Amino acid sequence: MSKEYDIVVMGAGHNGLVAACYLAKAGKKVLVIERNKWAGGGVVTQELTVPGFRHDQHSISHVCLAANPMMTDDELGLLGKFDLTYNFLDIPSITLFPDGSHLCLYKDIDKTCESIAQFSQRDAETYRTHATFGKKVVPMFLQGMFSPPAPMGAFLSMLDQSQEGRDLFQMMTRSPLDILNNLYESDKVKIHFMKPVAQLLQMPDDMGTGLCMLMIPGLMHTYGIPKPVGGSGRLTDALIRCFRHYGGEVVMESEVKKVVTRHGRAIGLETLDGQLHTGRDAVLAAIHPKRLDRFIDGLDEDLLRRANRVKSSPFNILTAHYAINEKAKFVAGDVVTQASATEYATTTHFKEFVDQFEPLRRGEVIREKLMFSGADQSHRDPSRAPPGKGVMLTQAFVPYFLKDGGPQRWDEYKEEVADMILAGMQPFLTNFTADNIIARTVDSPLDHERHSPNSFVDGDEHGLGTYLFQGGSNRPIAELSNYTVPGVAGLYLCGPFMHPSGGVFGGGRATAIKMFQDLGLDFQKVAAADRVTLQRKTGFEKKAGPDAPVAPRATAAAAGAAAAGAAAAVSTPKDAQSMQDVVLYGADGERMISISSLEPCAGGLQINGRIYGTVPLLATLRPEDLRRCLGLLRWRLIPFLFGMLFRRTGASSAPR
Repeated sequence: MSKEYDIVVMGAGHNGLVAACYLAKAGKKVLVIERNKWAGGGVVTQELTVPGFRHDQHSISHVCLAANPMMTDDELGLLGKFDLTYNFLDIPSITLFPDGSHLCLYKDIDKTCESIAQFSQRDAETYRTHATFGKKVVPMFLQGMFSPPAPMGAFLSMLDQSQEGRDLFQMMTRSPLDILNNLYESDKVKIHFMKPVAQLLQMPDDMGTGLCMLMIPGLMHTYGIPKPVGGSGRLTDALIRCFRHYGGEVVMESEVKKVVTRHGRAIGLETLDGQLHTGRDAVLAAIHPKRLDRFIDGLDEDLLRRANRVKSSPFNILTAHYAINEKAKFVAGDVVTQASATEYATTTHFKEFVDQFEPLRRGEVIREKLMFSGADQSHRDPSRAPPGKGVMLTQAFVPYFLKDGGPQRWDEYKEEVADMILAGMQPFLTNFTADNIIARTVDSPLDHERHSPNSFVDGDEHGLGTYLFQGGSNRPIAELSNYTVPGVAGLYLCGPFMHPSGGVFGGGRATAIKMFQDLGLDFQKVAAADRVTLQRKTGFEKKAGPDAPVAPRATAAAAGAAAAGAAAAVSTPKDAQSMQDVVLYGADGERMISISSLEPCAGGLQINGRIYGTVPLLATLRPEDLRRCLGLLRWRLIPFLFGMLFRRTGASSAPR
């Protein structure tokens, strides 16, 4: 039996749902097919232990979603129409040390520097410069996170035009370990900033992963860590409500067998029960590059070979979910309950901390001073548990392929590892004891893969490793990075293995933009339609424009090439906007492009300026492109442009 739609979607993960919502909002008849009993993929909250206790099974917080126009402009009405609410805490993260001390990363840079200064005044001064630079460059990178990726070569060429850009490139290609050792002197400060890097499933010495050292402080001090009230899965619930509101259909517990093609074009999805669901316009599928040949026949062998070479993250996560009778109490006090993320350090020596990663390379579980994190989610969100009780989550870094027994051994080993985590955490809490634990459920990397076998391959909840060589227009590989599959027209890909990355980005928006382009639809028009005026603060309000240039602060010594580049980019006077600059602003009021001069050159008109006030811009406008620009000037725009000469910012909008 065949059912016909405009678009059929394989997988109800949050990326697929986001794309499906935009397509349904555009008036397309869309069907989403999901193999599990639940929707959301890695964005799901369930009663995993006992009824009444709601646990986040995979993702916990939605850091990068905070900058997505889907949220800042409420393009799908998730905040205004479909009851999605987030908590934003003033302390994004805290690290607890075995000697009873702790270090807080506040959303406020000054408070963070005060916390760092208890261990090193020099490090506090260095961090202020480093974090301020991070805040400056984050908008540049985020601008490309929620739309199809720009060519990597063009981006790197742009960076190579200036010393600041080359300093930034150097940081991107280095390892977090290298950068931290150059920047900071305190072991505790280094441990504090390496822990969130490890949460990205990156080894400390992995080259080509250093960008996180700028992105993490930039994101934390700009947005913080948003968490949905009611659990991570509330985002999925809102997406489902949105999707159905615009006429979309969801079929659960139905597994896709094949992407059906005809004459080189995808025409639908065949499920295990023999049904064919056809898509007149397109098929959207969450298929990991290593699984393409299982679902699509006739793909080029060289393409499949390159797709199978993609690199997973170097280690994974084991998660234990606890229902506890009394909310967790911490030795460090109530400050811990005010933080979004809690990290535990079992040593105060950075070298010893870094050495703890070594067993993971060999497929071994860390048995001495196991690394872990976790918190009671009910402290700041009482809806997660019955009154007075708690929902404790613990995580530890583990390998997927165990040295002895491979991944299949996890079924017999995971409870033992969870016991090790429990024992390691107990010195940091006063009541995380057997008599306070009602029930526990443990998810190993093998369980993660079982939950989402076509996305979390090798147990990797990020889909793929976040290496520079498979980022942007090379994620997962260059041929697949534009969300299409060579040789199969009308087939599109989405998932954590695609740009922008693993984690909760709302990355399906970028896939939707590509599909809209190919289908001749106006994405911006659809995104702007049917919006409501929000009557409450959501935390996703548009951020103010960039701060004024920061005066340089003296530091005790040079912090290495990366820090020098950061300091130069922050404090150089030429970064300040000249009154003569022509400025193009982004949707959030940030200064995206500043044009300082126009000069004739052999190829046309040379444009000099800066991107986000940080990276120098040197571009050429060719004669044919100038003619295209003039062609965009519709006759109705002429009087509007003339009138702009006599208007101030904030006057009425342009003619439609």
